[in-house]
Amino acid sequence: MNSYLIKGVRVVDGEPTDLLLRDGIVAETGRGLSAKGAEVVDADGLVALPGLVDLHTHLREPGREDAETVDSGSRAAALGGYTAVCAMANTSPVADTAGVVEQVWRLGREAGLVDVQPIGAVTVGLAGERLAELGAMADSAARVRIFSDDGNCVADPRLMRRALEYVKGFDGVIAQHAEEPRLTEGAQMHEGIESARLGLPGWPAVAEEAIIARDVLLAEHVGARLHVCHVSAAGSVEILRWAKRRERLTGRPSKVTAEVTPHHLLLTDDRASGYDPVFKVNPPLRTAEDVAALRAGLVEGVIDAVATDHAPHAVQDKECEWGYARPGMLGLETALSIVVEALLGDLGWDGIAERMSRTPARIAGLADHGHNPAKGRPANLTLIDPSATWTVEPTALASRSRNTPYAGFTLPAKVVATFLHGQPTVLDGKVLR
Repeated sequence: MNSYLIKGVRVVDGEPTDLLLRDGIVAETGRGLSAKGAEVVDADGLVALPGLVDLHTHLREPGREDAETVDSGSRAAALGGYTAVCAMANTSPVADTAGVVEQVWRLGREAGLVDVQPIGAVTVGLAGERLAELGAMADSAARVRIFSDDGNCVADPRLMRRALEYVKGFDGVIAQHAEEPRLTEGAQMHEGIESARLGLPGWPAVAEEAIIARDVLLAEHVGARLHVCHVSAAGSVEILRWAKRRERLTGRPSKVTAEVTPHHLLLTDDRASGYDPVFKVNPPLRTAEDVAALRAGLVEGVIDAVATDHAPHAVQDKECEWGYARPGMLGLETALSIVVEALLGDLGWDGIAERMSRTPARIAGLADHGHNPAKGRPANLTLIDPSATWTVEPTALASRSRNTPYAGFTLPAKVVATFLHGQPTVLDGKVLR
């Protein structure tokens, strides 16, 4: 295992320093370091963050390797500054057994570019009828701790309660796709002025808000951990704020966490005006007022983390009429730049590190991730050029799919290097294999 000496890097919001990476940890920090035999990385002007952690990635393998594989998704993640990603369960077959989650976990280890942590399904086949093998997945080699039917809501309140009760025994998490299906049947975009103008069936914000309110109360009743996926509506932020206020008043440790995607922090429903399916996503893009509320909620800490909901789709599933297109957007390679553009002034680099690394690692139980580069800490980190800009070119992305909503956008900040367990997966903006 090679040693690396990173010279003159600014750690988060601190002063420039040197970092010596050896044997998978940060062995030394300080100015003027030297180390015989270590490979030197000139990081003058760069910022070092703890390696980013994504709570919500769709890697599509097994079953939809035409859209993405664990390997190609890992390449995209490393290029985006990620050192760990949580892979959603809506594969084919569904990751609802120990065998499938172990397959995904082993594919991640073989790729070797990020730590791939599988998420297990809550219900068999994502059908919402009976619980999947939660205990077996938790005890498997993959050590699953987060369970989600993402893409589908666990709509049955009795089943949701049972899932929360089950995972409480091993401090697991139920990650809910909050969507009351009876309110969104046939929906194509956010319900509002734009959907009426375009003649597309609407997805009302109350369908998300109602499930979040229900599940917050269920989680409190059971005393289990609930994570709300891809929050998209201003009303949802208010419900989460209420829930966290109740936790503070009672003195109980926080059991409810939530994430927001980069695209919900930047894009609004008027992007649908040209009927371009690249802007079709679930939950849908909403209004400027919703975007403002989501940004405020993230800054305040009501929303805990940024998660990409990286959702690659094959060409035939996106380059078609809006009504037939699959919902979802690429996100791994652009997430950091979008958050920098939207909120660097409000959060600073430390706030970005908290919401894109430290907190997601804590929620997922990934003990080796989410640490600021410091002596004795695991050497999972990313180096960023804060002064760089880059233009998104879909064909240049590492994903097998091309459904980025940011084609042609010029974005701030560029990932220069990513280190996983002390070894570079990306140097000079290129994957090292």
